[in-house]
Amino acid sequence: MTMTTQEHPVQSADVLIIGAGFAGLGMAIRLKQAGIHNIIILERGTQVGGTWRDNQYPGAACDIPSNLYSYSFAPNPDWSRSYSGSAEILEYIHSMVRDFELHPFIQFEKNVAGIEFDEQHGLWHATTDKGERYSARATVLASGPLSNCSLPNIPGINDYQGKKIHSARWDHAYDLSGKKVAVVGTGASAVQIIPELVQQVDHLTVFQRTPGWVLPRVDLATPEWNKALFRTLPGAQYMTRQALYGVHEAMALALIWRSPLTAVAERVALMHLRHQVKDRWMRRQLTPDFRIGCKRVLMTNDYYPALQQPNCKLITWPIVQMTPKGIRSVEGIEHQFDCVVFATGFDVGKAGAPFSVKGLNGRDLDDEWQIGAQAYKSISVSGYPNLFLTFGPNSGPGHNSALVYMESQLDYAVKGIQKILQADLLALDVNASAQSAFNRNIQKRLAKTNWNSGCKSWYLTDDGFNATMYPGFATEYLAQMSQFKEKDYHLVQAG
Repeated sequence: MTMTTQEHPVQSADVLIIGAGFAGLGMAIRLKQAGIHNIIILERGTQVGGTWRDNQYPGAACDIPSNLYSYSFAPNPDWSRSYSGSAEILEYIHSMVRDFELHPFIQFEKNVAGIEFDEQHGLWHATTDKGERYSARATVLASGPLSNCSLPNIPGINDYQGKKIHSARWDHAYDLSGKKVAVVGTGASAVQIIPELVQQVDHLTVFQRTPGWVLPRVDLATPEWNKALFRTLPGAQYMTRQALYGVHEAMALALIWRSPLTAVAERVALMHLRHQVKDRWMRRQLTPDFRIGCKRVLMTNDYYPALQQPNCKLITWPIVQMTPKGIRSVEGIEHQFDCVVFATGFDVGKAGAPFSVKGLNGRDLDDEWQIGAQAYKSISVSGYPNLFLTFGPNSGPGHNSALVYMESQLDYAVKGIQKILQADLLALDVNASAQSAFNRNIQKRLAKTNWNSGCKSWYLTDDGFNATMYPGFATEYLAQMSQFKEKDYHLVQAG
């Protein structure tokens, strides 16, 4: 339905989904399967894909096996290898649009500037940066935690006259061959980029602030008989998925909490380092001084060998500033480059909303989250009725597939949206007391995890508040999300 105003026509729907990545498309699929078809998906880009559309840097891949990093309701029997690259994952996302006929629901180049709840009518109103307007009974924020990136705050970064590339905004038109290139960062993106760049450039310099724990991974090509088996017997793929799930669940005992398995994981990582790096000084530079799991664990077989190539140099001195020609490190040396690649991560929304979100009585989500993002079960925020978050506060996994967590969020949101539509509610608003109790428990449990053991990471705010990770097994998270406790919500009936 469309209403016309003097400014822009207002497009109305039962459900407004913001973002057409894994979360937004999965939400649309689950809503359709539940019989809800009056849906609008707003996507700021020109195609679907979210993080996997944006992250097309050389070597981009997932560090969770593909049979687990996919939706159980949209299995793909044709994954080419154990850990698929970004291009294949993006094609999987496109296949979901085709297979579930989602294209009619998606509106591209719609960059939402803000949303506001209309308490009188029980509607969320959304406005894009071009002034386009939408309204819906319920809204799902599916913009994702890794949707926004920016260059790091390095003094003099705007003075640098060479080429600057962020890993999430790769410039494929720029020819790196024969160039002197720097990579700033040694996190999950960097360890995939560096082995690719070292083969292309004349010389590569890697600036490391903190070494990470690196574990090897078994990445094998999928034989044709395996694909045929999964196509013929979908149950075989399901059993494979469950086996992978179980293995990753066991890893929680090593990565989330300190246990005997933590020491085992650290020993495996150190053996991997010793096996691949023979030089003692370099091994010392690459040995972490924090507990495994405190930062994101890196999964790669190629990173250490790349650092030892004749045309690669590792620098562990801190960066002081950028100059017109390169980077000056703390020991006073200016390193000159044709191009600097920033593999410095994302603006994770742990202390603010992705855009203006106005709830009851004009309350502002960004203001409320400045002291630390909080939600009920990571998906509902008190004072913001009929709003559902995907990958909201404290829903991050440290050991298992993000899409396993995501599925449970989608199914939970469907239950809430069904309640709004079937009971004709003006508002379904989680009680502040339920939200507070939930978060007190979460923070108490987080205090005992490796993430809160003392290192600095993107999991934490600057003052050490962990609004990112879920302190438990995926099985616990799924059990939590399987129960929609109506008593924890305030229901406002229409009329």
